[in-house]
Amino acid sequence: MFQFRKSKSIPAIFSVQQDGRFGSIKKQTTKPIELLLEKGGSIFEVPHQTLHSAISSKRLTVGLYICFGILFIFLGRSINLQISRGTYYHKLADGNRYHTYTIVSPRGKIFDRNGNILATNIPSFILTMTISGLPKEKKIRDEEFEKISTLVGVQRTDLDLLLTQNIKRKDEHIPVIRGIPHESAMRLSIEIAELPGFDLIASTQRNYPSSVLSLSHILGYAGKISSDEYERLAGEQYRPIDLIGKTGVEQNSERALRGIPGNKIVEINASGSELSVISKTDPTPGFDLILGLDLNFQKYIETRLQDTLMANGAKRGTVIAMDPQTGVIRAMVSLPTYDNNLFASGIDEEQYKYLSEDENLPLFFRGISGEYPSGSIFKPIVAYAALAENVISEHTSFLSTGGIRIGEWFFPDWKSGGHGVTDVRKAIAESVNTFFYIIGGGLDPTVGLGVERIVDYAKRFGFGMKTGIDAPGESDGFLPTKDWKLQVKGERWYVGDTYHLSIGQGDFLTTPIQMAQMTSIFANGGTMHKPHFVEEIQNRNNRTPVEIEASQIQSLNLNALKIVREGMRQTVVSGSAKPLQVLQFPVAGKTGTAQSKVDRPTHAWFTGFGPYENPTLTVTILIEEGGESFTAAVPLAKDVFAWWFAHQQH
Repeated sequence: MFQFRKSKSIPAIFSVQQDGRFGSIKKQTTKPIELLLEKGGSIFEVPHQTLHSAISSKRLTVGLYICFGILFIFLGRSINLQISRGTYYHKLADGNRYHTYTIVSPRGKIFDRNGNILATNIPSFILTMTISGLPKEKKIRDEEFEKISTLVGVQRTDLDLLLTQNIKRKDEHIPVIRGIPHESAMRLSIEIAELPGFDLIASTQRNYPSSVLSLSHILGYAGKISSDEYERLAGEQYRPIDLIGKTGVEQNSERALRGIPGNKIVEINASGSELSVISKTDPTPGFDLILGLDLNFQKYIETRLQDTLMANGAKRGTVIAMDPQTGVIRAMVSLPTYDNNLFASGIDEEQYKYLSEDENLPLFFRGISGEYPSGSIFKPIVAYAALAENVISEHTSFLSTGGIRIGEWFFPDWKSGGHGVTDVRKAIAESVNTFFYIIGGGLDPTVGLGVERIVDYAKRFGFGMKTGIDAPGESDGFLPTKDWKLQVKGERWYVGDTYHLSIGQGDFLTTPIQMAQMTSIFANGGTMHKPHFVEEIQNRNNRTPVEIEASQIQSLNLNALKIVREGMRQTVVSGSAKPLQVLQFPVAGKTGTAQSKVDRPTHAWFTGFGPYENPTLTVTILIEEGGESFTAAVPLAKDVFAWWFAHQQH
């Protein structure tokens, strides 16, 4: 029992029964507690009896409903968070505790066939910005940007742009400056130590050590990954600071050169500092590539092509040297060219503008991307088709008197007065236009091939389509048809159009690599090999030859092929390429002179192969606006074959 001290100042209202005990409400009193106690009342000793509030039952019911409603809301929310979305929030919580880093694999090197290094990696550093690590207050962040701008010479606006462009990549290292040398990086690391959000990361820069600049078109270059590339390749573990192949072999063989990235999972604290490594998967280094190129051969051709261009008043040209038995490229020179190290290290705006605005287009890979009228080097295709279709036999002859007249139109031979009586071998050797006009477009009583059959056989030898060479940017050339002319030019096809097509003129266009592929088919006896630069792929343990597609020419006519080869051999013995007779081994070929722009010199072509009986090299040469093939292309072809026979023939 509780005892109260007597006091007259504390009123109380209690409901009491006659015996002074608390119970049901029957009578109220305002008498002081002291008086109640004096009369024997007791407080809090109310066995088996309840104290009721004066609240109405309606209000009590509403209150209970509200309480239960709130209880059910909390219960439902708890079920949703812990059961329905428990896995999601668990992963989110782990994301706050763990961070996964991609470990980029060392990029593979590129070698020529003799082990000369063409592309490698050199150590460098990258200054990066991590958005989540930057100061939250704009004023402090602006001050930090000003300091970085002063330290490394970056425009302040560039930093703001990086921040805007990469706002969704808060935890990624965004590159600010690449290619920082070791000594500069060490000094810079001290300066940025007190600048949160900026770091120096050890990396590599792609380097192309050879002085042979014509390799730039072939190798291409590896540079910083763009925003578009990063988004497109999001599932392949690229980071904003990574390198990626941009052009050439670097781009085409990106997957092999890059290797397989690794990763590291670390535990971090609230401030983002690493506490421990949870797991780590080492990266698989990229494969090394061995190209079929001969660096010394490439260098020699580059030098000789430069001399040839200068001697003939030309500025642009291409030479392709290919193994006709496999399709592997031994050398490919396209001039003018550029230095791919400029792009690998980060080309500035002024340098890029100079290269891109040059009228001779040094960035343009003519060997695989240029499209040109072929001139007479297309004639072996027309001769083969006419023999295979029995339009002529090897003994069929026509009289060349200087050209053909059809109504008001005259289609000339290149030789004034003509070539006299001409069979198919002589027609190839001396490039007799009249012979090809007749077998192509017909002349009473001879029914020629017609445009459809010429186009069909041209396609069999790879014209009008890409060869599939392992470098990006290849063009497919162009084969005109009746339907095309009607739809595009609004004109019907005339016999004169067929005459022009029969000698490689008119609207027909080819690429140098297509012409090299065609020549190789005649050289090897009818097999079409896909041209390629990469010959082998090497990892730490072995070298694996690259498997390349090859196919036999559709409905191959071996007799027709043999006769055309003999005509190409006769080109060297007694025709338009007689300077090649002095070579150590016999070769075969075809010259061509093709019209270019109005009032501009003609393009000079040569394509051929050697040795004649067992060819190891196909050579295709184009001197843009170089004049006559006899004076521009043939002498260069002689030097290219001579070098090959002296250094590589075995």
